Amino acid sequence: MKYTILPNTSIKVSKICLGTMTFGEQNTEIEAHKQLNYAVEKGINFIDTAEMYSVPGRAETQGSTEKFIGSWLKDQKRENLIAASKIAGPNPVFKHIRENLGFTNEAIDDAIEKSLKRLQTDYIDLYQLHWPDRNTNFFGKRNYKHQNDEAWSDNFHQVIEKLNSLVKQGKIRHYGVSNETPWGLMRHLSESEKNKFTRCKTIQNPYSLLNRIFEIGLAEVAMRENVGLLAYSPLGFGRLSGKYLNGTKPKKSRLTLFPKMARYNSEQSLFLTQKYAELAQELNLSLTQLALAFVNQQPFVTSTIIGATKMEQLKENIESIHVELSEEILQKIDKIQNLQPNPAP
Repeated sequence: MKYTILPNTSIKVSKICLGTMTFGEQNTEIEAHKQLNYAVEKGINFIDTAEMYSVPGRAETQGSTEKFIGSWLKDQKRENLIAASKIAGPNPVFKHIRENLGFTNEAIDDAIEKSLKRLQTDYIDLYQLHWPDRNTNFFGKRNYKHQNDEAWSDNFHQVIEKLNSLVKQGKIRHYGVSNETPWGLMRHLSESEKNKFTRCKTIQNPYSLLNRIFEIGLAEVAMRENVGLLAYSPLGFGRLSGKYLNGTKPKKSRLTLFPKMARYNSEQSLFLTQKYAELAQELNLSLTQLALAFVNQQPFVTSTIIGATKMEQLKENIESIHVELSEEILQKIDKIQNLQPNPAP
């Protein structure tokens, strides 16, 4: 395994992070523990989850992922592992989590206490705001159109002050954001600096061969301000694993089970996936290896969040850390991307 430092901390994290959102929906508790044990055996020390998991989020399985991790984590050397979780933002779909979703002090207190209990731990190393609580572009939304957001008032100060208090209490060590925009990330950084609050360390956004939106505005912020990207969906919900090529629909796969998760189902995504598959074959690599190696090598990526439902998938994903792409290969990837830039924002 390769390691890096969580920005502006002394914490060493594996360049590959184990994503866990399938735990409780597509994976049983026993399967989850097998994945966790194998990941740690291979050098992974970074585990990411969220209070809304498993995915797709629903009342019957909400919190199950954290519970599965907790029943495993209680028997581990806690100091050797970096655990990350997230608090849900406003969304009527997730009203089963709490009545008033968002980042009020009361909501944050409720979320952190329940996550700590499910995870069976005294602290969370990295606590993240899962998505903004204001109207903006995320989860595949294109073409920003400004709206008068009467339900939201500028609360950056209050939110960061609350997170700062959780750091002082020892309930979290650091905080990060997720599905955030350049403006939002800069507001977090400036508010922290102005008030000498704890600083945002990471941003967890989608990044893959099918979605390079991060490069447009956020990559410069990440590099100049030293905020690390935790890249999620590096395989585009499995699209870049190659298992859906030629119209194949594997049983129990995510896009077969949950067809409404259509972010990576556009004709443009299918077209680009085929082109990348042809390049991988030319290079004697699997499509998975090509896709993950591309993400792993980006200078603004602190860790690549991988997820799998089967052990063979997990093994291949982890082994991608040993694949190095030359500058010539990266140029070939850019030429393919130019054919259909960012088909799955």
